[in-house]
Amino acid sequence: MKWSKSFMPTLKEDPQDAEAISHKLMVRAGIIRRLTAGAYIYLPLGYKILKKAEGIIREEMAKAGAIELLMPALQPVELWKKTGRYDVIGDVMIKFTDRHGRETALGPTHEEVVTSLVAREVRSYKDLPLTLYQIQTKFRDEVRPRFGVVRSCEFIMKDAYSFDTGEEGLEENYKKMYAAYCRIFERCGIGYVPVEADTGMMGGAGSHEFMVPCEIGEDRIVNCPSCGYSASTEVAAVAGTFVPGPSTGEASPVMEEVDTPGVSTVEAVSGLLKVGPEAVIKTLIYMAEDEPVAVLVRGDHEANEAKIKKYLGVVRLELADERKIFEVTGGPVGFSGPVGNISARIIGDNSVKSLTMAVTGANKKDRHLTGVVPGRDFNVGEWADLRNITEEDKCPRCGADINIKNAIEIGHTFKLGTKYSEPLEARYLDSDGKENTIVMGCYGIGVNRILASLVETSYDKDGIIWPVALSPYEVVVIPVKRDDEELMREAEAIYDALISAGIDAILDDRDRSPGIKFKDADLIGFPYQVVVGRKALDQGKVELKERAGGIKTLVDRDKIAGQVEDAVKAGRGK
Repeated sequence: MKWSKSFMPTLKEDPQDAEAISHKLMVRAGIIRRLTAGAYIYLPLGYKILKKAEGIIREEMAKAGAIELLMPALQPVELWKKTGRYDVIGDVMIKFTDRHGRETALGPTHEEVVTSLVAREVRSYKDLPLTLYQIQTKFRDEVRPRFGVVRSCEFIMKDAYSFDTGEEGLEENYKKMYAAYCRIFERCGIGYVPVEADTGMMGGAGSHEFMVPCEIGEDRIVNCPSCGYSASTEVAAVAGTFVPGPSTGEASPVMEEVDTPGVSTVEAVSGLLKVGPEAVIKTLIYMAEDEPVAVLVRGDHEANEAKIKKYLGVVRLELADERKIFEVTGGPVGFSGPVGNISARIIGDNSVKSLTMAVTGANKKDRHLTGVVPGRDFNVGEWADLRNITEEDKCPRCGADINIKNAIEIGHTFKLGTKYSEPLEARYLDSDGKENTIVMGCYGIGVNRILASLVETSYDKDGIIWPVALSPYEVVVIPVKRDDEELMREAEAIYDALISAGIDAILDDRDRSPGIKFKDADLIGFPYQVVVGRKALDQGKVELKERAGGIKTLVDRDKIAGQVEDAVKAGRGK
């Protein structure tokens, strides 16, 4: 490719609407352009990178025995109603009514579609095991699209689905896909961490997320350096034994109702009453399906909705609105508490059990209670681990100190079991002619996020640093002066030699200053730059720069093509 014949618009300044490093650099480097909130155009460079990532994914899916197909983005909502996810996914699904009055959705995922396909086509145990996958555009009506392509409304996903005769087959296929994911991310040059994860709206018996530690990551992961335990904070168990505080005797504090005008947050209550947030009991009123539940957690902790859902055995959980809170507690938002008669099931996090002199809402406007003791002033029949783990907690596996980091999710694997095959009647006949339900697994990769995660973790002050495997071009050849005919001939000869050797190269033949060419090459992040300049060429040499380390070496002009070829092929990681 000749740069002068390409479409590679770079920018000097960061876009005003960009928050994340990846968003800024991908726009400046001419990789993406925003069309509207949550939707991006992939310019030629960006499209090349996507295709390279997809190529790696396809190669590893084939090695794992998966077969590619393509399913429609348009989906009949009846399938979602059969599995019960129509109401669960809620407003995230983009829906519309066609001219015939049929409600249709733009697919946020394809479990229902692929299961309905297999239900129609698979008849016998001889047709199994089967693993199907696609690379397809997905659509989700994100409340707050942000960070460029990290959280967008339209995105590209690789989603695979395994179909087996039983749990043993599922385990085998799950291990194959897990190993394939590790190979994919290693080949892409991403520093990833597999963690135990919540199954979320997908459902199933277990899952793993593949995370990239990163400051802008909206997920949080726990890691134990001592034993290697890794998990999403959504599922990481809180270790420790909690002993109830005193409930009787002279040492017990006196419960008092105090005036707290206009003060409803934990921080404000703690400041007014001169107590630490760990002494405050937050009473959160949730609607679990259609039933109110009061969840008690310490003021310095955060409720973990994934754990609460699992404990209650529900799919839908959301905070109650003002009307429902008043109906349940008799008081306004911000002043709820467990003391008195509240018309809701009460469940408490284990850490609340050990409080001996707590502060709670009084279920009255501008009023709180002090000196509250669990077990004396209110009763909780159910105690469980209902909160997020913190760095003050210990590893649930070995008891050592833990680290908690932000991370971007780039892949997720699920053991679905029969969650979809049962309602969609995906069955097979075994060797005895008996009908059985197919057992499923599901495996997704956010292709767009591979790009964004790499940029977030591989850049410097000058721009992006791509690994060879994903770089839009592996080498850029830069003649310093376009009007120097000998330089141009030498640059074109090197470029032609690289192309002949199967190297993905680009020749910067623009009539631009050397400074602009060098800045653009660094900004876009090509792994190798071959600079053809007059001074070096007079000595029979050209300059080779490695983008990752900034190392520059002079190489004999007749050896440069071979040296670059060796370096590039080693960097492809196949």
